[in-house]
Amino acid sequence: MALVAGGTRGAGRGIAVQLGAAGATVYVTGRTSGSERSEMDRPETIEETAALVDAAGGRGIAVQVDHLVPDRVRALVARIASEQGALHLLVNDIWGAEIEWDKPVWESSLDTGLHTLRLAVDTHAITSHFALPLLIETPGGLVVEMTDGTDEYNASHYRVSFFYDLAKAAVHRMAFALGHELAPHGATAVALTPGWLRSEAMLQAHGVTEATWRDAVAHAPHFAISESPAYVGRAVAALAGDPEVARWNGRSLSSGQLAQVYGFTDVDGDRPDAWRYLTEVQEPGLPADVTGYR
Repeated sequence: MALVAGGTRGAGRGIAVQLGAAGATVYVTGRTSGSERSEMDRPETIEETAALVDAAGGRGIAVQVDHLVPDRVRALVARIASEQGALHLLVNDIWGAEIEWDKPVWESSLDTGLHTLRLAVDTHAITSHFALPLLIETPGGLVVEMTDGTDEYNASHYRVSFFYDLAKAAVHRMAFALGHELAPHGATAVALTPGWLRSEAMLQAHGVTEATWRDAVAHAPHFAISESPAYVGRAVAALAGDPEVARWNGRSLSSGQLAQVYGFTDVDGDRPDAWRYLTEVQEPGLPADVTGYR
């Protein structure tokens, strides 16, 4: 029984679908439904994600929720409790924020920056506040805080925006803090990052589809290390199915790292390790070569 908060598109959709493939019932939440779009103004909807969960073999339930509104989140969790009686997995993947890149904090829009923090941090805190009492009723629960970058990488790299950098650091700390609070209840919390994710927006930006993504390597050579949303989805499914998942409690993890541990692959059969590639190949300015990194 899973709740993927922020499952409209990208990593959230990939996670929801892979949980469905593992046989889970997945509540998929987000602001964009068939009748209303969020400020991101993209076409993907929670209903589409729920249908993909069904097609994968699970049961998808779409619920339109703005996770900045406590009453909406309270009602969502009450519905899960009433309909299912339990919650075993919470994935906090809520985001959907406009980012101002390459501007110092004093040149950035304060309204935009603070809104980014609310969408990236407040939503996760609000959702955890209401969902975790239900989750800890059943021993073995798991919380996955989705982020961008490993804790090690982010500790030594500026993430090209004061507000973005701060948001991602906060999410890592959430997983650490939740790990301490959940452990006495037999539950686990982790932070998880994909690598260079081939989200719908990323594919659109490069003028390709998931089927033709390799065409983008011609103008963006390092795109060769990219991964589909299914890859991080399989990472979450592997964690959820691990009876010893508590070994990861409070830690920062990546899809590429977990692929080596659990043996899953991306949809093309590869195991891209984007964060190692980024530090060992791309950042030193070496020619694009994914040999040994996929």
